[in-house]
Amino acid sequence: MTLFVDMDEVLADTYQAHIDIYNSEFGETLTREECFGKEVWQCVPQERQQSIRQHARTYGFFRDLGIVDQSQEVLEQLNQKYEVYVASAAMQFPNSLEEKSVWLDDHFPFIPWQRRILCGDKHILKGDILIDDRSYNLKNFSGRSILFTSPHNMNTNGFERANTWLEIADKLL
Repeated sequence: MTLFVDMDEVLADTYQAHIDIYNSEFGETLTREECFGKEVWQCVPQERQQSIRQHARTYGFFRDLGIVDQSQEVLEQLNQKYEVYVASAAMQFPNSLEEKSVWLDDHFPFIPWQRRILCGDKHILKGDILIDDRSYNLKNFSGRSILFTSPHNMNTNGFERANTWLEIADKLL
C-alpha cells in the first residue's frame, strides 16, 4: 500500500517557526493557543502580517524547522509496512526545495530521495492513504484521507482526523 505524508505541519513544525520568528522580530509573546482556527498571519496586527507571509521565502526557514513529536519513530515503523512517500507542495517557495531535502536527510534518512515528491499541486497523487494538514489537499484524494491536526485546521470538519503521530500509529500500524 502507498502512503503519502505531507511535510509542513505534519513532519516539520512550520507553524511554531512562524510564531517564534514573529515573537523574536517584534518582541511579542504570541502562542499557538491564541491562533487556534487561524493562520499565524491572521493573529497579528495588519501592519505585521506581510512579515509573517515572507518567512517561508527567507533562506534557511525550511532548513531549521522543529520536528513534530513522535513523527520520526512512527514514520519509521510505517515505512516497514507501507511504501512511504513524503509529498510536499514545495514549488510555492522554490528555495525550499533544497532545504526540505536536506532537512529530510537529517531527520528522516530512512526516506530516500526517490520517495520524496516536492510538487506544486497534490491533486496528482494517486495512492492508498494521504496524511496532510490541508483539507484542500485531501478533498480530491481518491484514497483514505487523514487530516493531521494543526492550529489552523482546528475548525475543519468532514475528514478523518489524527491529532498526534501516536493516533496515526493506532490507525495504521
